[in-house]
Amino acid sequence: MGVTEVARGIRWYVRGLMGEDAYDKYLEHVQGEHAGAVPVMTEREFWRDRTDRQDANPEGRCC
Repeated sequence: MGVTEVARGIRWYVRGLMGEDAYDKYLEHVQGEHAGAVPVMTEREFWRDRTDRQDANPEGRCC
């Protein structure tokens, strides 16, 4: 395994751990489950919606 592959693996892991891959997962879901039936949010709209939902429905989190 090369240095590049290790770096990609670490990046993938950290993005998943921190939730940075949420928009990518959202796109996969919408394109797979709701293809053409639901308008796709831009990345900015997605993060704004996610933040608004978290503020309206706080769950267990540190901050």
